[in-house]
Amino acid sequence: MTQSRESIATAKSVRPVAVVDVGTTSIRMAIAEIDDKGQFRTLEKLSQTVSIGKDAFSSGVISKETIEDCVRVLKSYSRVLREYQITQHDQVRVVATSAVREATNRLAFIDRVYIATGMQIEPLEEADVIRLTYLGVQPFLQSDPDLAAGRAMVVEVGGGSTELLVVRSGNVLFSRTYRLGTLRWREVLEHMRASVVQRRQFLETQIHKTVEQVVAEVPPEGPMDLIAMGSDVRFAAAQLVQDWNPHALARISVTRLSQLTNKMLNLSEDQIIQRYHVSVPDAETLGPALLTYVELARAFGLSNLLVTSTTLRDGLLKEMSIKDAWTEEFSAQIVRSALDLGRKFEFDEAHARHVADLSRSLFRELRDEHRLDDRNETILYLAALLHEIGLFVSSRSAHKHSMYLIQNSELFGLSRRDTLLVALVARYHRRASPKPEHEGYITLDRDGRIAVAKLAAILRVAVALDDSRSQRIHEFHCQRENDRLVIAVPDVDDLSLEQLASRQSGNLFEETFGMQVLLRKSRP
Repeated sequence: MTQSRESIATAKSVRPVAVVDVGTTSIRMAIAEIDDKGQFRTLEKLSQTVSIGKDAFSSGVISKETIEDCVRVLKSYSRVLREYQITQHDQVRVVATSAVREATNRLAFIDRVYIATGMQIEPLEEADVIRLTYLGVQPFLQSDPDLAAGRAMVVEVGGGSTELLVVRSGNVLFSRTYRLGTLRWREVLEHMRASVVQRRQFLETQIHKTVEQVVAEVPPEGPMDLIAMGSDVRFAAAQLVQDWNPHALARISVTRLSQLTNKMLNLSEDQIIQRYHVSVPDAETLGPALLTYVELARAFGLSNLLVTSTTLRDGLLKEMSIKDAWTEEFSAQIVRSALDLGRKFEFDEAHARHVADLSRSLFRELRDEHRLDDRNETILYLAALLHEIGLFVSSRSAHKHSMYLIQNSELFGLSRRDTLLVALVARYHRRASPKPEHEGYITLDRDGRIAVAKLAAILRVAVALDDSRSQRIHEFHCQRENDRLVIAVPDVDDLSLEQLASRQSGNLFEETFGMQVLLRKSRP
């Protein structure tokens, strides 16, 4: 017998949660239960069409009518949430993608929804979407031996943008978001007086431009699988794969997908709706999206592609199940991205890695002093790895060059705010202390400013500990003695260089933590 919503919600061993995705063509909600081991099971999925993308990509503004449509949908979702006894803010996450992010009246839209429903919409940055995509597909990558050991390109063609992620042996090699969106093209085509042939040529031209860019950035060297995500390619899998199990990857012939694509492009939207019983927004995007997957597969010489049922909501639920923390594996992926960036700018890798390890040890030794979470530990580690990449530009003001290069580079999985924090911590590894008028620092809230000061102070001490660049200090122990932080180092006879460096760079640590740094040899 099926459990009622009320009985599911009252189970003691599980926590009911929900995620809502305010997308370009629809608002989708997934309700799930998370057990005490952090595993989630989806209970119900809901979807209703809206016209956010059509408004945002044509006029740049979400119309009043569309806003009220969204309010109506979200109010109906709120009633469902109450039936599941999902009433706390930490049980619900509401996000929005490119259409809301790009709308000039996004703040008015977010405020109207909050006033009407109490739901706080979080516009996702491009890096957030990539991170959630990775979390969502990770189980498939790990469970399939060929995918786990090989190279895979994960692609989702959306209404406003296309996300691409390249993974090899479980490691993220490349990630990028392209302004290649099916709904953007539709808005252009609606204003074109063109024949079916001319419209097809326009689509192919736009797709080829982006595919050429992808090939330039992801050279087709060696075997690679293409894993396609999105409602359009799921529709194709349902048409082409008999009895497709959504919990497994579907394998589709590129030839057959091309045939289906041509069929969709030759049908009018009304004909697609009548024959396949899809929504109007889906009918509008089917042909262009499928054509993009076909062209990508052909560009990489693939005869088949894989389709996953994974969605953005799966990534959101996974993130909620780990309580929005950066797992050890995810942090490792970010670090690999930072190392790639450092090598691009020819950094001193041995010194950078050692300073990063010293920073991590200091962070853990000083938990009672800084009271920052593990996420900040990763921020510090990244800043330590990259603190000297500005030397690639010039030794003069290298710390500022480091900040600039970090801010204007793509680090996998980091939001703009996270990237700014890394850049600022690296910027303050020497010279002036943070000041309110400094670029970037002035935009942070109080918690962000305090975190930067604490992390930069720790980084300065770590840099001083390897002032000799010999990586000879590996172990130390920290102890507070009145108004001093004593760092005792064993097995190093001469600490004169490091002691001088710690005195010269210790002002920020004293300003932040109220302690002078004293470096000395461990007593026998």
